[in-house]
Amino acid sequence: MAEADPPELAAHAAPPPRAISRGRMILLFSVMLVTAAGNTAMQSVMPSIGTALGVADVWISLAYTWSALLWVVCAPFWARRSDRRGRKAMMALGLVGFIVSMGLCGLILWLGLAALLPAVWTLILFAIARSLYGGFGSAAPPAVQAYVAARTPRSERTQALSMIASSFGLGTVLGPALAPLLIFPGLGLTGPFAAFALVGVVALVALRLRLPNDTPQFSAKGRTFDAPFSAGSNNSHDESGDDDDNEGDGPAQRLSWWEPRVRPWVIAGLLGGHAQAMVLGIVGFLVLDRLGLRGDPAMGAGPVGIVLMCGAIATLLAQWGVIPRLDLGPRAATLSGVTLAGLGTVGFALAQDLHAIALGYSVASLGFGLFRPGFTAGTSLAVSRAEQGEASGIVASISGAAFVVAPAVGVLLYNLSEPVAFGIIIAFCAMVLVVGWKQLTSDEVLTHDRDRA
Repeated sequence: MAEADPPELAAHAAPPPRAISRGRMILLFSVMLVTAAGNTAMQSVMPSIGTALGVADVWISLAYTWSALLWVVCAPFWARRSDRRGRKAMMALGLVGFIVSMGLCGLILWLGLAALLPAVWTLILFAIARSLYGGFGSAAPPAVQAYVAARTPRSERTQALSMIASSFGLGTVLGPALAPLLIFPGLGLTGPFAAFALVGVVALVALRLRLPNDTPQFSAKGRTFDAPFSAGSNNSHDESGDDDDNEGDGPAQRLSWWEPRVRPWVIAGLLGGHAQAMVLGIVGFLVLDRLGLRGDPAMGAGPVGIVLMCGAIATLLAQWGVIPRLDLGPRAATLSGVTLAGLGTVGFALAQDLHAIALGYSVASLGFGLFRPGFTAGTSLAVSRAEQGEASGIVASISGAAFVVAPAVGVLLYNLSEPVAFGIIIAFCAMVLVVGWKQLTSDEVLTHDRDRA
């Protein structure tokens, strides 16, 4: 009989434990899901709240501006800090920012709707409370991504990070679907704020009790996520950006927006991003106008939620189904996406009933769902592997910049002249198509350059 292996050899022969258990992965998924769903649920009811308060539509859109700007500025800071101070702590900070922001926003809006606060002060205080999410809520997404990457072997990392990133997309579907069901007696249109603040508290407690803050098994850095402005927010993960994938590539150079290799993709991203942001700013108010619900804003949350949910599903269909099924390259996805987005915007602008509005918005969202991954992948493939971090920063900055002022400008133009507003959106899409057709590098060349690198 063979002798038993020494304890030391037996320990080395045993299979390594699973990096992250299924339960902990579900918890991390939930952290991202709650914030995305809460934000899109808020977007479903805000047009109705603005109408009930009797304020101009553009002021509702401007109330988001400061938060969006803070997200763009603060997200990279929290991403770097999570690498030094711990990922679990940054996740908790992000959830606290979400909970406090949602709770205060709901309370302020309830006081305004109850005529206990003037409408002007309601919006000012709402914007301040909302900025807490832009400033502190942005700490959670990069920390979640880095936590997973640091505890997942390279062979499993892409799948794990894709699942985490998909939580944002799923949240944009659930938020509008749940919002009309959360309008409770006594709370009215502020019900979704209270409900998601409570759900956030549950997620925070579970995070504190169930997630260990152990030493990472693999190197990884926190990377910036776009704010969950909509279903169109791009939160895909590029594996080439991980530390252990960059070995031997040499130091990365600082890239500007106008570096020749990325300039065409930057121009396409800015034009297309502003078109998408303007559509998202307009959609809720258009639903109220076309369905004649300005006089009964409480009834508007349901139809607005249906339209936003249809758009979110179309976006996920593009990113999870169309692009992988058709194997679209960056240039093909970008150009076909803006073409569909422009056609969908035409149908959306002409629609007069809920079915037609949802159909037009879904076609536009399908197009933007193709465009954004195309622009992101094109920017990534245009540079070397060592420059992926710089490329990721450019993409995040462009995506966030489009949502700082474009939604408010879109609503302002919509109120002044609907043909002008939609004409500008369609013109943006057309410019992306023209510029892209002439200047975007072909998919064959991009793929050949990456393979050679």
